[in-house]
Amino acid sequence: MKVLVIGSGGREHAVIKALKKSPKVEKIYALPGNGGIAADAECYPVKATDIDGIAAFAKNHTIDFAVVTPDDPLVLGCVDQLEELGIPCFGPRANAAIIEGSKVFSKNLMKKYGIPTAESETFTNAEDAIAYLKKGSFPAVIKADGLALGKGVIIAQNFDEAEAGVREIMCDKVFGASGNRILVEEFLTGPEVSVLSFTDGKTVVPMVSSMDHKRALDGDLGLNTGGMGTVAPNPYYTEEIAKQCMETIFLPTMHAMNAEGRTFQGCLYFGLMLTPKGPKVIEYNCRFGDPETQVVLPLLESDLLEIMQAVRNGTLSETEVRFGKGAACCVVLASEGYPKHYESGFEISLPNVCEHEYIYIAGAKDADGKLLTSGGRVLGAAAAADTLQQAVSNAYALANRIHFENAYMRKDIGKRALAAMK
Repeated sequence: MKVLVIGSGGREHAVIKALKKSPKVEKIYALPGNGGIAADAECYPVKATDIDGIAAFAKNHTIDFAVVTPDDPLVLGCVDQLEELGIPCFGPRANAAIIEGSKVFSKNLMKKYGIPTAESETFTNAEDAIAYLKKGSFPAVIKADGLALGKGVIIAQNFDEAEAGVREIMCDKVFGASGNRILVEEFLTGPEVSVLSFTDGKTVVPMVSSMDHKRALDGDLGLNTGGMGTVAPNPYYTEEIAKQCMETIFLPTMHAMNAEGRTFQGCLYFGLMLTPKGPKVIEYNCRFGDPETQVVLPLLESDLLEIMQAVRNGTLSETEVRFGKGAACCVVLASEGYPKHYESGFEISLPNVCEHEYIYIAGAKDADGKLLTSGGRVLGAAAAADTLQQAVSNAYALANRIHFENAYMRKDIGKRALAAMK
């Protein structure tokens, strides 16, 4: 089969490496891919948001199956357009991708169907939101309604920060039209857990849980980033909590989307907070998380393409989805200064990898056969092992064999998870 993967980051590289293991896969194309992905797929410079260009490419190259991974093309209806051409896809249609495309939609869905989440109010006017916050308690969470590259959330410690945040989003439009509406939410406390799940609208199959490390600096300090590393499984996510989440969150969300005429088929991401009052939804994503995918897929033992086809065909309940019993860790190597100002264009020296080691390229380009840095998060060094301690140790050993000028990584990925296990 000829498979097309839409996207250009480390998540897409992880998906492509997993798809390559399927005996059904004859050739993989990536749009646009990147300089590192080019080692595993044929890349073409078609932007992930160029829906017409993607459709034309898929038609001209007689694609048998397409995997749409980023949020933007899903929300823009990439799956709808490809399916209209007769090309089967993994990923939700636009009317289901709204679960991530609009935080107001997803919050209203949870309220309507009794799915546990933070208390919140929606505002379309900055002054109304500020007046509400003046009477509220802190910390408070302020969220832009639409997609904002994972950065549309402000945790305000006091009223001054909250007012500045509202004006930044609604008046200064730092996230564009995504800030036309905002949510003001109560601040939840407890361990955070990411759970990716396969769903065909009839069955939900959760993947291995994971723990992301969003802050730029050790000790969970510094600015929020797209993710500086991950571990799986998440030790806070016990079998008992998993059962509770299935009954109170996962299945109710699937049924709610069906009831709204928005059947979700694809990867539904649950961002959870394990609060003293039980698990609650912080956010939904309509796709694989990044960098959660880089620790979840190395543990997958089943054929990813077969699972994706079953999700699309509505036969997930008849398909084996098996994960290994071990653990995985991914350490992100970024450009010094990320997520603010950083330099790029430096040559990357990659080592040979051993079994159960993986290098997922996120921000790199090919220049006359040399791989050069071209982004903030450059790559992920991942490893799978029997224990989390070993996976963390192996991931760092791999990361230390990778070299480029101004490389930066956190030194404590997995530390919190290992402490929780003691």
